[in-house]
Amino acid sequence: MAKNKSSYVCQNCGAHFGKWAGQCSDCGEWNTLVEAPDVSMPHHNKSSAKSASSRATPRASSAPAGNYSGTHSAVMPLNAVSVTLDTRLPTGISEFDRVLGGGLVAGSVVLIGGDPGIGKSTILLQTATNMARADSLAGSALYVTGEESLAQVAMRAKRLELPADRLRVLAETNVETICAALTQEQPAIAIIDSIQTIYTDAINSAPGGVSQIRESAAILTRYAKQTGTALFLVGHVTKEGTLAGPRVLEHMVDTVLYFEGQSDSRFRMIRAVKNRFGAVNELGIFGMTDMGLKEVANPSAIFLSRYDKPVAGSVVMVSREGTRPLLVEVQALVDDSQGQPRRMALGLDYQRMSMLLAVMHRHGGIHTSGQDVYVNVVGGVKVIETGSDLAVLLACASSIKEKPLPSSLAVFGEVGLSGEIRPVPNGQERLKEAMKHGFKHAIIPKSNAPAANSAQFKGINVIAVERLDDAIESAFEIDF
Repeated sequence: MAKNKSSYVCQNCGAHFGKWAGQCSDCGEWNTLVEAPDVSMPHHNKSSAKSASSRATPRASSAPAGNYSGTHSAVMPLNAVSVTLDTRLPTGISEFDRVLGGGLVAGSVVLIGGDPGIGKSTILLQTATNMARADSLAGSALYVTGEESLAQVAMRAKRLELPADRLRVLAETNVETICAALTQEQPAIAIIDSIQTIYTDAINSAPGGVSQIRESAAILTRYAKQTGTALFLVGHVTKEGTLAGPRVLEHMVDTVLYFEGQSDSRFRMIRAVKNRFGAVNELGIFGMTDMGLKEVANPSAIFLSRYDKPVAGSVVMVSREGTRPLLVEVQALVDDSQGQPRRMALGLDYQRMSMLLAVMHRHGGIHTSGQDVYVNVVGGVKVIETGSDLAVLLACASSIKEKPLPSSLAVFGEVGLSGEIRPVPNGQERLKEAMKHGFKHAIIPKSNAPAANSAQFKGINVIAVERLDDAIESAFEIDF
């Protein structure tokens, strides 16, 4: 019996190497090579692989390994390709539909990841039961679990009081068997929980490995494209917060969703970091209850604090996540340091905050050297866009001066290295969101300012600024 060889696999891109190296020569990442058994097919396993492939759907097994379309096509002009508008399948949860771009697209593959216990299985079980009872789908939903027993899934559905009479379930981890079941049941939507537990007989390694994840996901993706089945894949995350497995998994699927939010918070957020059928960075906001995840009708209201009187270091910014403007409170605390000054940013990019503090020193005349600076976005929201720059600096200035800003003030704008206030996308939609929640003043970039005689913005005092020092001065001149 030949001794199994060991190889090294890059956890980022899945490349194989005969010996360990500090850097992957394929993707350039450092310290991503891990030891793994040789995944080549032994001679005595060919018959088992053949029998396993016979259990899979015929079309899935006949498709070429790299062909996800499911059909053999000839070269043709692009304008000769028949195009039809795909019908969206509603999930029964409007916030989830928003993140997906308006609903599920037939044949799409959605990868959803998040920390353990954050609600991945819960929202997918809610989605499956909703879609199984939809008249248009006629009970066409299949939930495949590889982590729980069928009894555990049934207990969860009973605890959440979900109508599970039309939902079909399967406990299986072999991808060929799963494809055979999908071929027999022909569901419109299928959920695989999770991709890290699935394996294929064609790979001689343990489930959860780079090769197993890549090949199992490829088989499921081919099946979804060939049959038009909308497919959800649940993915684990690493301690760094990234999806476990090869990076190619995210390239392979159509949509990648991340659960965000603190485990001890009752609010959860789902963000689309990739979406071929909708807006990237679209955000859906949910509340975790005893009956599962419930959508939040007015997200801006939950991120705003109501004080009896204004407090120093607090500013409301108008962010934009995907296609929706969102009002979020930014809090800053600047205090004398007892040693080495500390900088901490929660919900914001730390490097950008450090850069903004340097800009405020040079062009705003306010320095923070020798002081601790803490900035927090209330509610656990992660703000990615640069439109939060001006709000962060005004909150820091308010804390340093120990002078509160009006609670009726909303702010947005990008700050450049030379101290200029740069415009941000969708400025007028942001102003409308601020007006809807009763804000009377807004400091915004001059390029985003509406026309002076605009009737729809008469209810708000728009202060258009071009420089950071002008913005700071104007903010502290507003009457309460």
